[in-house]
Amino acid sequence: MKIAIVGSGYVGLVTGACFSEVGIDVICVDIDRKKIENLNKGIIPIYEPGLEEMINRNTKKGRLVFTTNIAEAVKDCQVLFIAVGTPPDEDGSADLKYVLSVARDCGKNMNDYLLVVTKSTVPVGTSLKVRTALQEELDKRGVDIAFDVASNPEFLKEGAAIDDFLKPDRIVIGLESDRAQELMKSLYKPFTLNGHPVIFMDIISAEMTKYAANSMLAAKISFMNDIANLCEIVGADINLVRKGIGTDSRIGNKFIYPGIGYGGSCFPKDVQALIKTGEEYAYDLRVLKAVEAVNKDQKLVLFNKIRKFFNGNLSGKTVALWGLSFKPQTDDMREAPSLIIVKKLLEAGAKVKAYDPVAIKEAKHHFGETIEYCEDQYETLIDADCLAILTEWPEFKFPNFKIIQKLLNTPAIFDGRNIYDKHEMNELGFKYSCIGVKTNEKAEAKEPADFIMEFIKA
Repeated sequence: MKIAIVGSGYVGLVTGACFSEVGIDVICVDIDRKKIENLNKGIIPIYEPGLEEMINRNTKKGRLVFTTNIAEAVKDCQVLFIAVGTPPDEDGSADLKYVLSVARDCGKNMNDYLLVVTKSTVPVGTSLKVRTALQEELDKRGVDIAFDVASNPEFLKEGAAIDDFLKPDRIVIGLESDRAQELMKSLYKPFTLNGHPVIFMDIISAEMTKYAANSMLAAKISFMNDIANLCEIVGADINLVRKGIGTDSRIGNKFIYPGIGYGGSCFPKDVQALIKTGEEYAYDLRVLKAVEAVNKDQKLVLFNKIRKFFNGNLSGKTVALWGLSFKPQTDDMREAPSLIIVKKLLEAGAKVKAYDPVAIKEAKHHFGETIEYCEDQYETLIDADCLAILTEWPEFKFPNFKIIQKLLNTPAIFDGRNIYDKHEMNELGFKYSCIGVKTNEKAEAKEPADFIMEFIKA
């Protein structure tokens, strides 16, 4: 079977590489000529563990081909995946111009049955627009060629995308015909041999499933961040609260870690798009609006802690940052908390020194020369007045604290990912602050009897 994937970004490259890995002939298409030239040279535009090796391996074997010629790709395949970007418009709705452009190209160039599958995250009802755009082009040509439209949303986690694709916990496919279902069954057979379920449904339900899944996960994150802020006020420890609720099987322990807000290419965009979809149908998604508002505020929490520590005056202070990407194991900085935090620090007159294992190149596109980029995590600490941790990269979890203490002007750590233990930090002599935990408290621990007596007196 030959398939085509239009769009050689994150989703398109992972999808193409993984399909070719199981022996399927794949042609990846992109209008960016420079990107295609680089891919043909083995230069990968994104960082994803294992992706470069997989692409180069299958390119050499001839199973994975890159081109700018969409006409050639359309005429030579049975299934075509649309994996182009759907960036948000100013009003938060998803911009479908690239998706519909691909649909029109299919109608202009197909000469036999074609199954067109949206892999991009698209609003409910997009499949109808894709079908209409494709049919209009066929009508212009005066030809009657059968085709199907389907939705196959991706559920890939950046940093673990290869494993997620090869060993999916589920595959969601929305379609309209038995012919399309048989094609998709055949295509995904190598990935379902171990019992991973394929869930077939109507297209509208599949489109909604992707938005609903990402919005639910975003809601969990914002809920925990909201609770974390309250914990810090009342004196509870969010890390203990997390353990207490995470053992409840109805809740689970995933996506309940407090931090400085979610980012990336999916959650912010998909929450906004689903809110907009609700508005288009005159339905107010109040919970998701709150999720978005909490996340926006959460990206300021660490900055406010740093500013408060320095009595509201950051002018002339140097802040060391560990991590810039929105999560570890990726160089993706789309909607990353670091974008907001760096901006606020610079506006407040602070100097910023930063290190990230893989995102420095991407960071330069955002910050230019406004901050100092360092070769390793310890270089950031030289003459810095404090350290702020924005991304929980593994190499940050067990640093040499003696070196940190020696290099920092003030032994102050602001932990936006709660990777350190407050008691250990206090014992080491650090002024330590994290999310959802009262820190640097010097009050002695009270015996149970003391609490009882205080309660009686009250």
